[in-house]
Amino acid sequence: MKKYLLLLIVFSFFAGASCQQKSDTEEEMKALLDANLKVWNTGNVSLFDKILSPEVVLHPNESENLIGIEANKEWVTSTRTGFPDFKVTFDKIIIKGEYAAVGWTSTGTNTGTFLGLPPTGKKVNFSGAFIMHAVNGKAIEIWQHWDGSSLLIQLGYIISPPEE
Repeated sequence: MKKYLLLLIVFSFFAGASCQQKSDTEEEMKALLDANLKVWNTGNVSLFDKILSPEVVLHPNESENLIGIEANKEWVTSTRTGFPDFKVTFDKIIIKGEYAAVGWTSTGTNTGTFLGLPPTGKKVNFSGAFIMHAVNGKAIEIWQHWDGSSLLIQLGYIISPPEE
């Protein structure tokens, strides 16, 4: 009986430690996501120094990979130049170990140049998602997808088939 009681105590300890570790990882990922959201909503790109690995790779759907902290800072700055009132809301977050999947919605008014396009003064509301892989409290890789067609249409651009 004592043997089973000892096994139960040991099992409970390891199960509790395992749950605590998972909770720590989840809390760490939530903090990382909160800081990322703050960067996008305030433009305070210096926070990236704390939450991105120096070798971070962002795989955006609309352009080439962005490698490193500075490239990611430039992307946020460029976006917020085109949309100074840019705001992001996280609609759904799923965290599994070192990975987080996030569905998001963004709003803003296009009063500056964005992706080389002149300002239109139009308000936009578009959505997307990203998957973040983080190790030791820093993002090392991010896969991002957003609805660029919807954004362009809201800005007043016409998408037409190629001429033959």
